[in-house]
Amino acid sequence: MKTVKISALALAMMGVFATSANAQSAKANAWEGAYGQIGVGWGMFNPTVSNGTAVQPTGLPAPYPSSVNLNSSASNVNNVSTGLVNLAVGYNFGISPNYVLGLAATYYPGASSGATGNLNYYTQSGALAKTSPASYQVKNLYSIVLTPGYVIDKDRLAYAKIGYTGATIGLSTPDLAYNTNNLSGYTLGLGYKQIITGSIFAFGEVNYAAYGNKTANGTTTSGAAISNQIKGTGTDILVGLGYRF
Repeated sequence: MKTVKISALALAMMGVFATSANAQSAKANAWEGAYGQIGVGWGMFNPTVSNGTAVQPTGLPAPYPSSVNLNSSASNVNNVSTGLVNLAVGYNFGISPNYVLGLAATYYPGASSGATGNLNYYTQSGALAKTSPASYQVKNLYSIVLTPGYVIDKDRLAYAKIGYTGATIGLSTPDLAYNTNNLSGYTLGLGYKQIITGSIFAFGEVNYAAYGNKTANGTTTSGAAISNQIKGTGTDILVGLGYRF
């Protein structure tokens, strides 16, 4: 009976090892599978604010006009330059011994440092009615990307990134309550991963994002409804560590 039990245990262990070996051999290459990573780095956002409009209530009774139409523009808008943290999870599908195609989601927690600019209001005749200093920041930055990669060997991977990205712009002025507007666009990137030990890898990335036109609306403390078109581009450079499952 004891011999039978030992034989059964040995067979079970052999089965486990065989299953594990088959699972490993089923992988197209060493970089196939899930991973998670965290990075730190530097980023810049370059905004473009188009001319817009502002409708200022006059508070006058009839027959006087109830509002005055103004033109608005932005000037001296500085770029955001900030440190950042990046979190990402993904899965690489093995295409062949030398290629993977990955799907990844990334998120940048927290908000950027602030940058400043001016909002200008003009009468219909073109005369400057008012200039108001403004500040803005970028937050809630995220992306969902495809990551085609070239497997150099079991310890090294080079890859590209292409996909969708979104971000929130927070704007405030002395006469405008804090206002947020969501931007969306596309992102591109290049990266490299290197195994340090076991399943732990180091990585470096450079990413670019372009955000399309979005109508930003707000209301000043005097009741003026302002509207401007905003868009922008962003770049970041990241280094960090990850784990390959």
